[in-house]
Amino acid sequence: MQKMLNRPTFNKDELAFINHDVALAEELVSNYYKMSASQWLHPKYDVKTLIDLSDNEIIDGPFAQIIRYEGKLRGGVLGSSAYDFYKICIQDHAILEILKARPELSLSPFVLYVVTHELVHIVRFSRFQQNFDANDSEKLDEERRVHGITHVILNIVNANGIDAVFDFYRSWRTPFDGLKTIP
Repeated sequence: MQKMLNRPTFNKDELAFINHDVALAEELVSNYYKMSASQWLHPKYDVKTLIDLSDNEIIDGPFAQIIRYEGKLRGGVLGSSAYDFYKICIQDHAILEILKARPELSLSPFVLYVVTHELVHIVRFSRFQQNFDANDSEKLDEERRVHGITHVILNIVNANGIDAVFDFYRSWRTPFDGLKTIP
């Protein structure tokens, strides 16, 4: 299996933290966007770590990526039964590498930030506030926008280590080429 070559994965204890962080991120994003349980996107996305990713879902560099698939309702044969299904592919190896290189960062607040960030993207794609297939310039603008929103969402969280994560991502919230940033 190609994916496991030289790529560390989260251990059982780390996965327990990540499960908690994913649930918290879902709650925080849902509250921020004022989405009820029926409006939430549970059937339209999933979060997976390296052990559950296929080779084409693994990348080197970013801490996570979103892949869009076409989902179909069971028994649906018409095109109208198709929907976008998003998969948040957490890159264990990249996260573990940055945590090793930056001891001020801790796993739980870092993963909370990463998952919250990716969920904000998914909500924005689903609400047509951003095109998934945007050009590079639009993607850069969107990254800055989403980092700003992520900061706003997580700024109310009293989590040990979150300030170090905010510092790590600070450059994504600074003005760039005339763009206004979100505090």
